[in-house]
Amino acid sequence: MMSNVVNFYMDDSGTRHPDHDPGKRAVHAYDWFALGGILVRDSDEPEAQELHDAFRRKWGLTCPLHSVEIRARNEGFLWLERRPKRDQEIFYEDLYQLMKAAPVIGLACVIDRPGYNARYREKYGRQRWSLCKSAFTISVERAAKYARSLNCRLRVLPERCNKPEDRVLKGYYNDLKVVGQPFDPNTSEKYRPLMPAQFKETLLEFHPKMKGARMAQFADLYLWPICMGGYNANNRPYKRLKEDGKLIECTLPEGDWEALASKYYCFDAQKAEALETKTPPVKAG
Repeated sequence: MMSNVVNFYMDDSGTRHPDHDPGKRAVHAYDWFALGGILVRDSDEPEAQELHDAFRRKWGLTCPLHSVEIRARNEGFLWLERRPKRDQEIFYEDLYQLMKAAPVIGLACVIDRPGYNARYREKYGRQRWSLCKSAFTISVERAAKYARSLNCRLRVLPERCNKPEDRVLKGYYNDLKVVGQPFDPNTSEKYRPLMPAQFKETLLEFHPKMKGARMAQFADLYLWPICMGGYNANNRPYKRLKEDGKLIECTLPEGDWEALASKYYCFDAQKAEALETKTPPVKAG
């Protein structure tokens, strides 16, 4: 009988529809959709929340720690743009130390949208899935495997969007317990998929959380560097999290990454580029 609970706080990043224009591109020009964030034992949440509150008190913050605003130094973090560069560096280092100290680890599924279209557009056309179906299913299954390794159940806590999108995710969640993951069994066997009975045994609750919730803010802070890591393993925040053991792959033998670690899906172009430049790619599929 499983005891204790692992909570999977999930944020999303990017455009979930394969053909939708993502709009204004970031400077890095990468085009992804991702779902994921952090895994935390239910019993460890009070410690993480206190660390979060202490950081906000230290810096006199009244707004949530939203990654995009912090990076752009706008909206609730416009004050940071007006501070000397040294103060900015101190703030960003303090923020990283908060992420490092919190008793959480990062997990996500990141899909390269151009790679997804190159792989599936000709074969499936308009019948291609919304990217959130793949990203949700893969990330929740890997979170469930992690919880099972600790003899825990899993609570799935995505960021609340709107009622239709929340219902869609809840549908994916329910399907896992009834029919299991939806991928072709002939191609997914190497990922050691869980059976419906295992999902039903492990999945405890689906409960969307407000973006301003403290643990949801940790998910937001972790997701961006995990996404960047798929394109550039030397991205500084990603590299530091990995070196400090804060990503799920850090808890696993490398031979298990393909089935259990964060998933980089349809990153064929990135793997080819890495081979050309002789830089080691992030594990991708």
